Amino acid sequence: MLDKKQFYINGEWVNPATPNDFEVINPSNEEVCAIISLGGSLDTNLAVESANKAFPSWSKTSKEERLKLIEKLYAIYKSRWNDMAESISLEMGAPLDWANKEQSSSGANHIKNFIKTLKKFEFESSFNEDSDNLIVYEPIGVCALITPWNWPINQITLKVIPALAAGCTMILKPSEIAPLSGMVFAEMVHEAGFPKGVFNLVNGNGEGVGTLLSRHSKVDMVSFTGSTRAGKLITKNSADTIKRVTLELGGKGGNIIFADSDPNAVKRGVKKVMGNSGQSCNHPTRMLVERSIYKRAVKEAVEQAKNTKVNLASLKGDHIGPVVSKVQYDKIQNLIKSGIKEGATLVAGGPDRPEGLDKGYFIKPTIFTNVSNNMRIAKEEIFGPVLSIIPFENEEEAISIVNDTSYGLGNYVQSNDKEKARRVARQFRSGGVYINGRAADPGTPFGGYRQSGNGREGGKWGLEEYLEVKTICGWK
Repeated sequence: MLDKKQFYINGEWVNPATPNDFEVINPSNEEVCAIISLGGSLDTNLAVESANKAFPSWSKTSKEERLKLIEKLYAIYKSRWNDMAESISLEMGAPLDWANKEQSSSGANHIKNFIKTLKKFEFESSFNEDSDNLIVYEPIGVCALITPWNWPINQITLKVIPALAAGCTMILKPSEIAPLSGMVFAEMVHEAGFPKGVFNLVNGNGEGVGTLLSRHSKVDMVSFTGSTRAGKLITKNSADTIKRVTLELGGKGGNIIFADSDPNAVKRGVKKVMGNSGQSCNHPTRMLVERSIYKRAVKEAVEQAKNTKVNLASLKGDHIGPVVSKVQYDKIQNLIKSGIKEGATLVAGGPDRPEGLDKGYFIKPTIFTNVSNNMRIAKEEIFGPVLSIIPFENEEEAISIVNDTSYGLGNYVQSNDKEKARRVARQFRSGGVYINGRAADPGTPFGGYRQSGNGREGGKWGLEEYLEVKTICGWK
């Protein structure tokens, strides 16, 4: 069992002001794998004061100075790639091979891309060639970065790196459910030699440290990734201090599969939903299938679900692992049972654990057909390997069903008719659209519409979130 009770504040690992032990559970076996401490007001205030003290000097460093340190951090990250993957596998149940290939690589890719972005970014420029007005981008200040458990290092690097690049100082609060990867990252930051107080880490829960940071008068910005419910609370908690709040929240993506889609469209869609054990906010968990190919699509989907292996995170191989916690397990089981109760047809998977896995938070890859968009499984974010298949008659109906949600993060369309795919993509109310299995290029903006959040992460858009814009008149 790992002892990880310390916080990283002002360039040092320090003991909590008041110990408050919290057990980190290995979701593959439901056993305690680490002990952390949940921070309180004294720890949070110390971290905020440290960040405030460091801000005046760090904010005045040159782009070149910040680049040098981030490039050093990138080199250290690559040398500890496996450490990061092992931490993520242990804390949230990502199978080890997949944690290496997808989870750990996501952090490296973001650091690499922000280095490219920073090199190109101009922090000062004339308004136009005839103007004596200077436009200046300046760091917003002290940032509270609150990250989730499902893609831990992905979200840490999407927030920490642009904040560092902008010249901000920060306090990172990783998810208390999956804190180990954040602590490994803090070790990397320390080794890279960032000045004291620039980066701080305090473990804690949302009700404690998260609320304290959101309300803190000396925190200038909160960047949060997590549930829509928590995002609303953070927004309310931040209102009195008028701080900037950026949110990347839940999703309920739709995936329209037209009759003229490519032969692998259905299987690709199922595979996308099942990846990371269904724990990704931009997964297309509603599959809309044109009526003429509905029966064939259901057959293909069921086949893909049954071929999706489920096993321990510690084992090598191509399989999905458990979901992260008992809370998530119980929530998913409840929603699967609600789908059955509301009249959807269960064609694959279902309640309870897969055969042979009597311990751990494992979910059967599950598919429902004959789903209507007013059912809970079609409206609520399940965050597990559960897919709803919905038939449609025509293009207009499909678009209407996809947009009939409070979310708007990522939607998908499959068609060999490029003009139709483009036409549909333009009508989706979402921050991202994925045509025929194409992924987003590195550095493109990621974020949502409506209750999927606000702001964007990645590339120059992600960097600009951490900057204020100043106009200086009469500069020439």
